[in-house]
Amino acid sequence: MNEKILVLDDEKEIADLLEVYLKNDNYIVYKYYNGIEALECIQKTEIDLAILDVMLPDIDGFRICQKIRENFYFPVIMLTAKIDDGDKIMGLTIGADDYITKPFNPLEVIARVKTQLRRYQKYNNPTKKQLFPKSEYDIRGLIINKDTHKCFLFGKEISLTPIEFSILWYLCEHQGKVISTEELFENVWKEKYLDNNNTVMAHIGRLREKLNEPAKKPKFIKTVWGIGYEIE
Repeated sequence: MNEKILVLDDEKEIADLLEVYLKNDNYIVYKYYNGIEALECIQKTEIDLAILDVMLPDIDGFRICQKIRENFYFPVIMLTAKIDDGDKIMGLTIGADDYITKPFNPLEVIARVKTQLRRYQKYNNPTKKQLFPKSEYDIRGLIINKDTHKCFLFGKEISLTPIEFSILWYLCEHQGKVISTEELFENVWKEKYLDNNNTVMAHIGRLREKLNEPAKKPKFIKTVWGIGYEIE
């Protein structure tokens, strides 16, 4: 499996250089020059390791590392031009796994990436990325809470059946990923999916009605023709 590496550095030359070396080792690279876009990627993509610059124009790398550690286990390597031990201690204290000062040898970075991934895969369950499973999602005004089993749309509670709730929760839990009809059926109904089964489509239709979704341009549950459904 090709691991997914997030690279965040506002110095384009450095980010581009790391991308080249990582791709040469067959890693999948998600490259960003600002913290906001990087955080959005982390929430939507199952990242295996992040390389974060400390000094950024919008959100500093320490804050991003803290946000990652609120929900995720994956290794974090910090990059900085500073050689102050205080910064290094700060990074390691808030959850960074390694610390590299600039300028650096790209081959050293790759070696440290491999070391951290080996350690992570050996001592942690790589299929379980979150420290604590989320109990609530808020997607553009659609709020669904697994603990209370309630759903709200722009502050108004929506009455859902247990099956409808399970469908919506599964889609929210996999936000940004297209879920096939077969996968949705087997995970919600816990039964083997059979061809020409219109059960999922019927329930999606009722869900859309309750969410006041326009048939042609739904805001939440989108149909990916020939594949399944997605909440972006």
